[in-house]
Amino acid sequence: MEEFREIYFDDIEAFQNLAGQFNENLTFISDKTGIHISSRGNRILLYGAPEKVEKTEALINSLYESILKGNKITRVEIERRMKNYEETSKTIMEEDVIFISYKNKKIMPKSPHQREYVKAIEKYDIVFGIGPAGTGKTYLSMAMAVKYLKAGYVDRIILTRPAVEAGEKLGYLPGDIQEKVNPYLRPLYDALHDMLEFNQVSRLLSRGIIEIAPLAFMRGRTLNSAFIILDEAQNTTSEQMKMFLTRLGFDSKAVITGDITQVDLPKEHKSGLIEAQRILSGIPQIKFIYFDGSDVVRHPLVQEIIKAYDER
Repeated sequence: MEEFREIYFDDIEAFQNLAGQFNENLTFISDKTGIHISSRGNRILLYGAPEKVEKTEALINSLYESILKGNKITRVEIERRMKNYEETSKTIMEEDVIFISYKNKKIMPKSPHQREYVKAIEKYDIVFGIGPAGTGKTYLSMAMAVKYLKAGYVDRIILTRPAVEAGEKLGYLPGDIQEKVNPYLRPLYDALHDMLEFNQVSRLLSRGIIEIAPLAFMRGRTLNSAFIILDEAQNTTSEQMKMFLTRLGFDSKAVITGDITQVDLPKEHKSGLIEAQRILSGIPQIKFIYFDGSDVVRHPLVQEIIKAYDER
């Protein structure tokens, strides 16, 4: 099965240096890798076997980053890097794998920002992942949580979201309070079921080893030996964000994810995520990772949509 992937570049001059005159560098890489490569504007389109596409994308990103640092890219340099990638990419990819799902799917970061995010989660006890939808913020943090649980580093996983009404009132939804808030938590269930078998998820949920609950249910608790993920954090109020962050107990990690361009709070409330950037950015033990359209791992059109809204 062939894979199609797009890579976006913010620096046009660096991108032109990468592509070479009349795209000669891209043509050379295409001939050597067997991947179809074409360029449109400030983006490169890759098409071919998934493993080769993965390696070629990593090669192109490394060349681009080298240019941004002021290095000049020559044909000799490209050949050298291609040889290195042939020899080491398999090892690097294996090291990047967070874990392998029950579907035999290797879950790993696929962009420099995603890789930085995973490394930050390993190093820091509190990490903020901020960026547009589809950049892997929640999915990768969930994968790290499952990895930590399986390795015995934590005793439980706690997944939470603020149940904010985005144009619809909770009171009008049918059912009891749990049935009313479940739709808000569904994306967390979906990610979990993509990694673990259905029966395993059900068993872990029933035993309380994995807990999925609205943010309001976190009040008054101290969470020890837990991997805690707060999703859609842009919809927390200032008070809720402070409440959540002060739940952190011993031997625990907290990952907070959100998109500050999609706040659904009433206008009179400040976003706790936006405020946290200002208040907490000076604390060295807390890490902020920022994603952009180049990290989107959904349908290629999602990148175009994000870019269009950003430009507006």
